[in-house]
Amino acid sequence: QVQLVESGGGLVQAGGSLRLTCAASGRTFSTYAMGWFRQAPGKEREFVATISGFGSRTYYADSVKGRSTISRDNAKNLVYLQMNSLKPEDTAVYYCAAGPVFGRRRSTDYDYWGQGTQVTVSS
Repeated sequence: QVQLVESGGGLVQAGGSLRLTCAASGRTFSTYAMGWFRQAPGKEREFVATISGFGSRTYYADSVKGRSTISRDNAKNLVYLQMNSLKPEDTAVYYCAAGPVFGRRRSTDYDYWGQGTQVTVSS
């Protein structure tokens, strides 16, 4: 079992930055690929980024590529999403997820989820 808790969301102006943090429980954190997803009101949950178990590989959605960086600290059981040059269309609830295989974009490929953290970008 893995429990995930996100933090770091908030209200930011367009062009600003935020760093989201996901804290994971459990002793097997490094065995999981970690992902970030987001869901805007009235829209499907969509993939944002994912990172392999030891952090050597990352993969991003086109919508955030070049503006966001996913990273992890396995010693602290943390995964981060640094988001820069934020746009109003980045407004969503952001979710952290853990799954067995790196590189997956579908939410059904992830086994554990956090409760989400709200990111609101004002224009």
